[in-house]
Amino acid sequence: NLCAVTLNLKEEALYLLIYNPTEQERFSVVSVNVNSPRVKLLSPLGKPVTVQISAVWDGATTVSHEAYQISFVAHLPPLAIGVYQLLEDESSEAVLADYNIYVRNSRQEKPDKVFKIKEMQHSVDNIILENAYMKLWFSGMSGLLEKINTKKDGRNHQMKVEFAWYGTTSNRDKSGAYLFLPDGDAKPYIFTDPPTIRVAHGKIFSEVVCFFHHVTHTMRLYKVQGLEGQSLEVSNIVDIRGEYNRELAMRISSDINSQNRFYTDLNGYQIQPRLTLSKLPLQANIYPMTTMTYIQDVGVRLTLHSAQSLGVASLKNGQVEVIMDRRLMQDDNRGLGQGVQDNKITANVFRLLLERRQGTDVNEEKAPVSFPSLLSHMTSLFLNHPVIPMTANADSGIPELLNIFSPLMSSMPCDMHLVNLRTIQGKVDNKPSDEAALILHRKGFDCRFSNRDMGLLCSTTQGKIKVHKLFSKFRVESLIPSSLSLMHSPPDARNISEINMSSMEINTFRIRLR
Repeated sequence: NLCAVTLNLKEEALYLLIYNPTEQERFSVVSVNVNSPRVKLLSPLGKPVTVQISAVWDGATTVSHEAYQISFVAHLPPLAIGVYQLLEDESSEAVLADYNIYVRNSRQEKPDKVFKIKEMQHSVDNIILENAYMKLWFSGMSGLLEKINTKKDGRNHQMKVEFAWYGTTSNRDKSGAYLFLPDGDAKPYIFTDPPTIRVAHGKIFSEVVCFFHHVTHTMRLYKVQGLEGQSLEVSNIVDIRGEYNRELAMRISSDINSQNRFYTDLNGYQIQPRLTLSKLPLQANIYPMTTMTYIQDVGVRLTLHSAQSLGVASLKNGQVEVIMDRRLMQDDNRGLGQGVQDNKITANVFRLLLERRQGTDVNEEKAPVSFPSLLSHMTSLFLNHPVIPMTANADSGIPELLNIFSPLMSSMPCDMHLVNLRTIQGKVDNKPSDEAALILHRKGFDCRFSNRDMGLLCSTTQGKIKVHKLFSKFRVESLIPSSLSLMHSPPDARNISEINMSSMEINTFRIRLR
C-alpha cells in the first residue's frame, strides 16, 4: 500500500506504475505520499497532469512536514498499466488544498509554511461541499451530513448521518461472536463537547473529517467528471478497544419512503428484498451485507456500497443502519470459546449513491430478486477493485519498455465482469499448460435507471462478445466452453467465435492465445 510509504523525490526521477485490475476503462483518483510539496507529474504521453497537494496530519490539527499527499486523476484502459513520471520541480503548478479547522478553543497560531489553514469556532452555520453533480450540507457543530441536493433534478434530500450504541441484554445469555442479543433499541452516540472538524477544499476532492472519541468519520466528494464524482466516499476509522459489551453502528436517516422494505446482496451476487417486521425481535431484522444495500421509493434509490462485509438493517422508514464494530466480553456458547476482544483499529470504506428512478413496476415488490443500476454495478466494481499504484526507479528498465500496457482492445460490455483470467496447470511437472481459464459473469441490472449522462465508458451488447475483438496483442487460437471448475467439458463442446451469455450467468472457457 503506497499510502503508507513516503516516496523520496530528491534522489532521482520516480515512475508510478498504476494498474487497473478491472475490465473497464476508468478515470480514478490516485493518492500517494511524497517528501516534497514541489512536484510535477507527467502522464504516460508525457503531458503534465493536474495534481492536488494535501497535508499529511499528525492527529487532528498538526501538519506533518515530513510527507505530503499528492492526488491526481489517472486515466487507464481496461487491465492496463499506465506509467506516470514523478519529478521534484521548483516551479510546480500543483494546487494546494485549503483547510478550515473547527476546534473548541480556537487559538491563532503562527501560519503554516505551506498550507493555508484557518482555525475557527464551531458554528450553527452549515459546512458546504459541492461538485458538478451534488451539493452537500454538514452540521457546523458535529460535522455530520444533513442534506444532499442533486443538481440534475434540483431536488433536496434529507440525509442525516449519526452514530449509535447497542448494549447487550442483562439475561444469562448475552451477545457474543455468533449471537446479537441487544438490550433494546440503539442509544444515540452522545458527545459532550463538539468534535474537532477538519474541512479540506481542493481541486481534485474536498472532504469533511470529524474526530469523535471512538470514530474518525470522513466524507469525501471528488470534483471530477464521470463515475468518481457521482457518489460520496464515506470512511470510518473505528476504535472501541476500551469499551465493555458495546456495539457501534452508523445510521443514515433519509426522507425516502421505503415502507419497511430494504435490499441486501447475497454474497455479492444477487440482491434480495428484505422486510423489517415489528413482530420479530430486533436482531431478526439485521441481515448480512457483502457489497451493497439500498432503500427506495417511487422517485429515488439510495445505495450504500461497502468495501467490507458488515451487518445491516433498516429499522425505521427511510433508514439504513450498519454495525461498524462489536466488542463483547463473553462467549456465547456456540463453539468459539471466547468473546470478541481482539478488536483492531479498522477503516471501513463506503460509497453513498443517490439515483433517480424512472417509474416502477407494480409486480416489482412481489419479485424475489432486485437489481442494481449499471452505474451502481460500476461503483461497486471500482470500490472493491481499486487501482493499484506501484513505483519503479528510472534505472529499472520499465519506462523504456512501455508507456501504457493495454491487453484488451476495449472495455468489456458494462454488464460483463471478468471474474478471472489465469493459466491452467499442466499435467507434466506442474508447469503451466498452453491454455488459460477465462471466467465471465454477466450481471443483471435494472433498466429503469437512465444510463445517459452517467459518464459510463462502456455499452451493453445483450451478452454477446466477439472472441477476436477481445485482445489487442494476442490472437485467440481457440475458445472452448467448460464446466465452472474446469474439470469437465460439455458433450457438445467445440471451438466458438462468439460468447453469448444470459443475464446472471457465470461461464468458464478454456482459451488458447497466440
